[in-house]
Amino acid sequence: MARSSRQSKILELISTHDIASQDELVACLKAANFDITQATISRDIKELGLIKILGSDGKYKYALMDNDDKPVSNKNISIFKESVISIKYANNLCVLKTVKGLACGICAMIDKLNIENVLGSVYGDDTVMIILPNIQNAEMACKTLEQLVR
Repeated sequence: MARSSRQSKILELISTHDIASQDELVACLKAANFDITQATISRDIKELGLIKILGSDGKYKYALMDNDDKPVSNKNISIFKESVISIKYANNLCVLKTVKGLACGICAMIDKLNIENVLGSVYGDDTVMIILPNIQNAEMACKTLEQLVR
């Protein structure tokens, strides 16, 4: 399977499970039908900017590094394309449906895009909602995001 599909799955796994080691990540990916090696996982972790953080249970787990200075890369756009199911607007909102568990990463990427007139954004498990001042701005934001998935 493609690298972007694998990396999307990695982001999904770390957002839904407490994964503490590369071995554990390899096992989860193999269970999801990805033929993967430890060396490939190591490269993916570096490319995705994953770090280990201390969980609420006192154990370390992989998480996405929160680095606002890091620009949106082509790799991030590939993940965006594979993760976003739909983009629609309603009134002053732009709503994106994503693959389950990936809304957090997609929302963070959208924030880094600095789309004009965005008042804020929130996410759930598979939905991102972008708040804009009016319907015209919501429509423009959706068009901007749709261009990324083409």
